[in-house]
Amino acid sequence: MKLRNQRRAGVLLPAFSPRRKDDLGIGDTRALEEWIRWAASHHVGFLQLLPINETGADNSPYNAISSVALDPVYLTMDPQLIPGLHESDSTAARAFLGKEVLEARLVDYAKVGICKRTLLETAYSRFLAGDFAAEKQELRIFQQEEASWLNDYSLFRWLMEQAGGREHWDHWPKAFHTPALAREYFHAERRKRGDLVVREQTYFSWVQWLCFRQWRAVRALADQLGVQLMGDVPIGISYHSADVFFQPEQFDLEWFGGAPAETMFKHDLFIQRWGQNWGVPLYRWDTMEENGYTWWKQRIGKLTEIFNIFRIDHILGFYRIYAFPWRPERNPEMIDLSPDEAKQRTGGRLPQWAWRDDNTEENRRANRDDGDRRLRAIIAAAGDSEVVGEDLGCVPEYVRPHLESLGIAGFRIPHWDSDDGHVVNGTRYPECSFATYATHDHDTLASLWESFRLNAIGATCTADEQAGGQWNIRMMAEFGDMDIDIENPPVYNHDVQWKLLDALLACRSRYAALMITDLFGMIDRYNMPGTVGAENWSFRLPFTLEEMLADPDKQKELQQLEASIKRHRPLDSVSSQ
Repeated sequence: MKLRNQRRAGVLLPAFSPRRKDDLGIGDTRALEEWIRWAASHHVGFLQLLPINETGADNSPYNAISSVALDPVYLTMDPQLIPGLHESDSTAARAFLGKEVLEARLVDYAKVGICKRTLLETAYSRFLAGDFAAEKQELRIFQQEEASWLNDYSLFRWLMEQAGGREHWDHWPKAFHTPALAREYFHAERRKRGDLVVREQTYFSWVQWLCFRQWRAVRALADQLGVQLMGDVPIGISYHSADVFFQPEQFDLEWFGGAPAETMFKHDLFIQRWGQNWGVPLYRWDTMEENGYTWWKQRIGKLTEIFNIFRIDHILGFYRIYAFPWRPERNPEMIDLSPDEAKQRTGGRLPQWAWRDDNTEENRRANRDDGDRRLRAIIAAAGDSEVVGEDLGCVPEYVRPHLESLGIAGFRIPHWDSDDGHVVNGTRYPECSFATYATHDHDTLASLWESFRLNAIGATCTADEQAGGQWNIRMMAEFGDMDIDIENPPVYNHDVQWKLLDALLACRSRYAALMITDLFGMIDRYNMPGTVGAENWSFRLPFTLEEMLADPDKQKELQQLEASIKRHRPLDSVSSQ
């Protein structure tokens, strides 16, 4: 199905957020299938997810331990979908988790992870011993077809087990802390313990087979119902990933990607002084270009098996990226140092643009040319899938025109776009753009409006903050065509919400997306950049889809959403088959 250049409305719904009856404390593939059916019935053109690759200890979807492997935490643990699993196993799992996990506001990753791992190991033992001839043949085919990434990944996961579950390969025992030693260690263990070692490693291939099996089914349902799935490609990959461990030649392990200093992060002194240090190793772009961007082609190719559209996180990093000469573990050490003091601890190196800034025309032209070559490789790998670029932050003037020339839709945040002191009307947005009020890293619309409103009326803030609040409220009011007193703006309510959402859906952009939390005026966040804690990447909707559809107040919001989409972004799925 091709819907390119058709104006679509979408909803951001991270895979961990939806609830359904009998889930195990986190969103899963069956819950997403329920939401796909909802989207189809309400004329929602696409569902936007965050990355679904397997994560490390911090559970951040932007810090995956594999560029391809999917996170088993999203597996639906149903006997019909997991060969070897029994109904009694799922019942026991729910009893183990209890109401405190199953009904919690946030995902308890530790308990949910233990629970699902136990179920999978139980099912795997029965699978090996049982009569699953067709499924075993399907697994063998999967292993053969995916060998280019699956072999290294499954060995990496097996090595993690030998190291006590730690993905931090730079702290693994010396017996297997390099790729060559790791392979020798595996073969030595196989000679010593026989087929048991093979079974241990194959377990991880089996889990990935289940993951791809379920997600491919999700994609098939979405295609059948005319709903597009939108994925996400992080700009980096975890330092402690299978990719970095087995392909170190593709990465610069002395420099780490991030973003320059921003004073708006009041909660984080390090970001204010130094910037955001994400800890992802930089790419050796010259090496990648020499080998035809093989690593990227594989990463994108596997992604497009599941997603029709994908967002490239921090697409600015394809042109140049802000880099730190130290890993995030050293941030506390550097936070109070002067640049000269920091140099003394880093061998004379300081955070900088890698590998050239945009301060001269020559540099800008060179950075644009670099981005052009790299992004054309991405587009080629994407095939029929559509590419969106998250181009927020310090955006050089050449980026947006270049992205548009490639057909990559850049972001438009309404209250950030102004011209001659007034908001840019949505009718003036380029067609090749992605309009939204917020990403997963921002406050919800309700929170934004209220924070701007409180500043606008001068509630416990400085004069500069009051002026900023009034500016932001005016920008949002202008975009929503609201005549308000900016010195005493109204409290966020249903009318304010729908004037803003309707204006978003009416804009000229190819894509217009709202977070599921914005649909119901919620204030819960998905992530607070620069922080680590239980609140990040764990918010769950406080209702199931069935409960939502039975709630009269929520029905009112859904009806308004459908009416607005039909008015501004009607879909004709049949004619676009």
